[in-house]
Amino acid sequence: MRALTVEPGAADSLRVDTVPDPEPGPHELLVEGLALGVCGTDREIASGAYGTAPPGRDRLVLGHESLGRVLQAPDGSDFAEGDLVAGIVRRPDPEPCGACARGFWDMCRNGRYTERGIKEHDGYGSERWTVPTEYAVAVEQGLGLAGVLLEPTSVVAKAWEQVDRTGGRSWFEPKRALVTGAGPIGLLAALIGVQRGLDVRVLDVVSGGPKSDLVATLGATYVSDGMAAATDRWEPDVVIEATGVGRLIVDAIAATGPYGIVCLTGVSSGGRRIPVDMGSINRELVLENDVVVGSVNANRDHYAAAARALAAADADWLRRVITRVAPMADPAQAFARRDGDIKTVIALADEVTGW
Repeated sequence: MRALTVEPGAADSLRVDTVPDPEPGPHELLVEGLALGVCGTDREIASGAYGTAPPGRDRLVLGHESLGRVLQAPDGSDFAEGDLVAGIVRRPDPEPCGACARGFWDMCRNGRYTERGIKEHDGYGSERWTVPTEYAVAVEQGLGLAGVLLEPTSVVAKAWEQVDRTGGRSWFEPKRALVTGAGPIGLLAALIGVQRGLDVRVLDVVSGGPKSDLVATLGATYVSDGMAAATDRWEPDVVIEATGVGRLIVDAIAATGPYGIVCLTGVSSGGRRIPVDMGSINRELVLENDVVVGSVNANRDHYAAAARALAAADADWLRRVITRVAPMADPAQAFARRDGDIKTVIALADEVTGW
């Protein structure tokens, strides 16, 4: 079968290889790969900046944003042939820390976890793949191609959970939420914010185009002329930061109302220095009981929450988030950035291009 592989640490090593068909174990699903989402992590791995191949191997099968169809399921499982599924990315370490042992592998304390398509474990970028039933998540059939958004939605579901847990230290009834960045994570964060009944604003640098239309369709407000305009006479109770841009992070921390919570989901690139008045930021954080929390990855509960959020969403809106579907035969096309891109998906099966 065909698979998208890379040599971690080597730039420009992405290619389509022929690899052996997988053989499912007694408690595993055999899945036909349908689609694969492409994100910044995938591009970093393909550039040679990140990623680790399985032990004893030079190459890694890429892909962690999955969508597939069950070909074979073990007797007595909750899955059946024809079901749409996505695979969970992270696996707990072999000698689990306290968090991994309790199912919170997204909070691993010793870093010995593995991640499919990222760290020491082949990903979902192949025409067939297997997954233990405990790491498979059912996808609503009616979502079609939009089901590939389950993994990024799980990241957002965790971010909102972190907001809830942090707010739970006292009375917490947020009304306003600001999302910085209108990429896939930002748009999905806005979706869940609207589903929660919040007044949501989305800040991005692009004016007009599909991003602003998607935000407006949600019933949220799109702002493209800076943080001051986004928060003028409107102090957010919650900020979901999805850009990793240093200056924007600082401005977001300063923009919240009292008891505000900023959840950082974007990863910043190093080496860029900006002047920051840490004394002023410290004063505001302390005197207003503000919190800044980082959030990454997701556990099974977050995937389940993401599946519920997608099932409750407008499938047409979700499909519009996917702005480009590229063929598996030409992965370089999928990894090249184009104007107007929001979410690029690689079709692992011919039928996907018609969805």
